[in-house]
Amino acid sequence: MEFNSILLLLALAIVAFVYSSVGHGGASGYMAVMAITGVSPILMKQSALVMNLAVSLFSFIGFYRAGFFKLKLFLPFVIASIPMAFWGGTMSLPDAIYKKILGLCLFISIIRLVYQFEEKNEPNKEIPLWAGLFSGGSIGLLSGLLGIGGGIILSPLMLLMRWSKLKETAAVSALFIFVNSLSGLYGQIQKGGFNLGSDLQIAVVATIIGGLLGSYFGSQKFNSKTLKYLLAAGLTIAGLKLLLT
Repeated sequence: MEFNSILLLLALAIVAFVYSSVGHGGASGYMAVMAITGVSPILMKQSALVMNLAVSLFSFIGFYRAGFFKLKLFLPFVIASIPMAFWGGTMSLPDAIYKKILGLCLFISIIRLVYQFEEKNEPNKEIPLWAGLFSGGSIGLLSGLLGIGGGIILSPLMLLMRWSKLKETAAVSALFIFVNSLSGLYGQIQKGGFNLGSDLQIAVVATIIGGLLGSYFGSQKFNSKTLKYLLAAGLTIAGLKLLLT
């Protein structure tokens, strides 16, 4: 295996580790890494969603086993997100535009997330049904359109609105990313088929390894402050890559 290929696999595994530790699938990070190495946009979106599926599933399992998943936090968002993610997956957007939109969303999330850094020991606020449906549907549409799972938008929203605590957010985001990635990928397959080469299959294995380790450390070992720094750092890296490539 060539040295560049090894570096690519290592970079993808690290991205998977960081993102899964905070309940994310890491699609935006994978796309940034693959863009640097010259992977075509079509393969980039589909392979990133496949990686998202694997990593977000393992991340969810880790947080679920640790007791952080709350179904009542998950349902208001997913009801509208699944059909909207499928619809978004059947649509097309110029690469330059979708990178700028996603990068902007990332940096808005980072600013607001860092601004409210300390987690408060207060009861969660109730999620209004209309807010859950509207935000879930909007994020689902962006997820399918941009080829991501939506966790980078959902998790800061939940934290900023104080609808959930950090690790509860990670658990909900992980499953939200999984179902949206599955729906969005199905929409893309309906639009133009599916193609995942042998090199990208190996890349998926690398992200699975990184995701397994990240979900374990995120759900069992890292404290809340560490998780929030990792989330902010991961979003910053992804945002810079999307805006500058």
